[in-house]
Amino acid sequence: MSDLQLHFSNRQQADHPLSPGVHRVVRQSNGVLGVGDTLPGVLLAQLCLDRRGLWLQVPGGARAIHVNGRPVLRMALLRAGDAVYVDGVELLVRTPLRAAPRPLDPGEHAGDPRVVLRGVGGQYHGRSFTLGPERLVGTSREADIRIDAPGFPARHALLERHGDVVLLRSLGQESSVVNGVTVRDAVLGAGDQVVFDGQHRFVVEFPAVPDSRPVDAPEPVSQLEAATPPAPVRPGTRLPWLLLAALMLGLLLSALLWFGAR
Repeated sequence: MSDLQLHFSNRQQADHPLSPGVHRVVRQSNGVLGVGDTLPGVLLAQLCLDRRGLWLQVPGGARAIHVNGRPVLRMALLRAGDAVYVDGVELLVRTPLRAAPRPLDPGEHAGDPRVVLRGVGGQYHGRSFTLGPERLVGTSREADIRIDAPGFPARHALLERHGDVVLLRSLGQESSVVNGVTVRDAVLGAGDQVVFDGQHRFVVEFPAVPDSRPVDAPEPVSQLEAATPPAPVRPGTRLPWLLLAALMLGLLLSALLWFGAR
């Protein structure tokens, strides 16, 4: 998460790197939007990057803050590729593109139905497409992911999975957006976000890596615990309690016989 940066779509400012900590988004006295810890101006929002991720925090009373076209009232968790609209300015959360691994092979996730392209915005919000076979994106009838948008190509791109990555290959002159960067071809991994036609958003999801330790493996023992043998159990510690229980039972039976005989 340390390689994230904010890109101003209006290009009024240079890209702002997002280091761990809090980044204030303010409207400066000249009306220009600025990002920085020491910039004076009216606080509109702030971005907090920590080990959990990147958070957008909106102060009380602030308005016109949107993420991917949806209003945010207090807080939102951001991912690479999200578009944040603040005071009429679009800020794209970007991260560098992945390099293609060599060689490309089927990998451990080949045929795993849990490797999917999940819709997070647009026409296919909430739907998922398995990334086992080759997937065609476009408006044609044979397209696996049909984008119903005027002017969108019949054959826009192909998605091909190779092990732990997915290759996005453009079939025409149109581009896609991957993690906030406009591309024609790209390598997608777990968590990467791809946008078609500006509003159809998808996230690549792989299954979580299982724990390599066997289920029945014992928990690791510290050196101190290993060096200290457990105290032996003394067999005579329970004897007084047994004698006391027998004595009470005898008294109870005697009382029953005494009062019963009378």
